[in-house]
Amino acid sequence: MGCCQSSLFKTTGAHLGKRSRNQKIRGDPPLTSPPSLAAPPQQQQPGKAGAAAGRGGEGVPGFSEYSLTDLKSATNNFGSDHIVSESGEKAPNIVYKGRLKNQRWIAVKKFTQSAWPDPKQFAEEASGVGKLRHQRLANLIGYCCDGDERLLVAEYMPNDTLAKHLFHWEVQTIEWAMRSRVALYIAEALDYCSSEGLLLYHDLNAYRVLFDENGDPRLSCFGLMKNSRDGKSYSTNLAYTPPEYLRHGRVTPESVIFSFGTVLLDLLSGKHIPPTHALDMIRGNNILRLMDSHLEGKFSTEEATAVVGLASECLQYEPRERPDVKKLISTLTPLQTKPDVPSHVMLGIPKPEEPPPSPPRALSPMGDACQRMDLTSIHQILVMTHYRDDEGTNELSFQEWTQQMRDMLEARKRGDLAFRDKDFKTAIECYSQFIDVGTMISPTVYSRRSLCYLLVDQPDAALRDAMQAQCIFPDWPTAFYMQAAALSKLDMLKDAADMLNEAAALEEKRQHRGGR
Repeated sequence: MGCCQSSLFKTTGAHLGKRSRNQKIRGDPPLTSPPSLAAPPQQQQPGKAGAAAGRGGEGVPGFSEYSLTDLKSATNNFGSDHIVSESGEKAPNIVYKGRLKNQRWIAVKKFTQSAWPDPKQFAEEASGVGKLRHQRLANLIGYCCDGDERLLVAEYMPNDTLAKHLFHWEVQTIEWAMRSRVALYIAEALDYCSSEGLLLYHDLNAYRVLFDENGDPRLSCFGLMKNSRDGKSYSTNLAYTPPEYLRHGRVTPESVIFSFGTVLLDLLSGKHIPPTHALDMIRGNNILRLMDSHLEGKFSTEEATAVVGLASECLQYEPRERPDVKKLISTLTPLQTKPDVPSHVMLGIPKPEEPPPSPPRALSPMGDACQRMDLTSIHQILVMTHYRDDEGTNELSFQEWTQQMRDMLEARKRGDLAFRDKDFKTAIECYSQFIDVGTMISPTVYSRRSLCYLLVDQPDAALRDAMQAQCIFPDWPTAFYMQAAALSKLDMLKDAADMLNEAAALEEKRQHRGGR
């Protein structure tokens, strides 16, 4: 609920301001590390907004540790009816479909007990993948280490794998334009992973390509980790394995390009053809024999020839002769002939239904002021409220009343006077002195400094402080209202509206309880 975060902030590197991103959500498991309330908020880095948000990672929760209890509940105790792995219970590492208490669907990959004996190493590997956020990936949102259990948690993709749509389709095969889109989107996913320092993808094949609720193809994040600490990077038939892996047992970025070439063959032929056999057909100019007969000739020969040529380059025996990811994208981009047609239409699946909007809640004066971005009214309300909501957040012993404590309270008093007199820069300085000592924690000070930052046009800092206020007092409506105001200032209007609605719900709940 809200944006309160743990030390995982630093791991994900995603924008902390988005409600849909790195946060604890109702129904999601709690993060394992409690927030450090004494730490100055500038250590938390919510300003890294660009990477994930700009690449289409909106709506994805932050990476966190899940409890085994939550995952058992989500998957009906890992019931066989929840298995979505293509090989069912015969798979070495089974993937389950599950649903969390907050109704979010997830995919859970369950490793064998001996796969990752060191829980720290597993957590580090998982968190490296969990920092990624991109619309071309089925993103990793968490992991679980509990006893001998090692599990990964990812976004659930409801519309099956590329293998299912190519090799085991029932109603219609994938049309040519959609196959071209799949190739481009997966190349873009690989390019993004490379740009983030994850150059290797293990065992890329048609089973690793998934289709989301809109029918858009995504690359499974599970392939960014090996199936075990010391395990093989390729589990498929050796005929589809890069030659250098057979020679040295080592995966390189060029090995990933080879595997991408095998996926191109799948898209061209609609069958799983060994690369050597396909290359023989290409060299013999039997390109039409290579093409999927179920397309019934409904494809551009020029486009198909370009894809065949690219596949041939990817499958070169010598790794140095294979193209890089940029070449894949530059070759495939001009082949997109239906950019305006939604994927679900080309895939022949129903259009996803939009969830009904939540009914608006009645807003308090504070909520109304935040909705209107009336910072003057917010200021008046905070002045009138004073420190009423701080009661119970600090219990100090007599020994703690040192000279340092008196100096700290004096700094807060000067901040209050400056805040009342609308000298917001001085208020920031004084409140910062109070916060930096760290002996007392005050949600009100954070909310006041948050407003000061808004009034001096520092919305990122304002958002940080509002989040810190929530960390101290998790169900405090004012903390949520201030986050809404900061998000509005950052032009994140949908997130601001969500936060405003959440604040109103908390206020309504609070009124029913009769106070705090």
